Amino acid sequence: MKKIGVFALGIISVLYILNPGAGFFELIPDNLPLIGNLDEAAAVALLLMCLKYFGLDLPNIFGRKESKDKTINL
Repeated sequence: MKKIGVFALGIISVLYILNPGAGFFELIPDNLPLIGNLDEAAAVALLLMCLKYFGLDLPNIFGRKESKDKTINL
């Protein structure tokens, strides 16, 4: 049941980011200075958390893999 909820939140966040209504559905209007894009940023953060739940960690996709050998080579 939890996977269905996380998947539904991911779909809702994608739809909000794509905004098929061409800007008619906005929680915070984009023309407000500094805070206008906070709702889109929250939707992106929610989407990244949903993807991480399903095993796709996009923020760390290019991160370095830690080796098992912890020695430092100079």
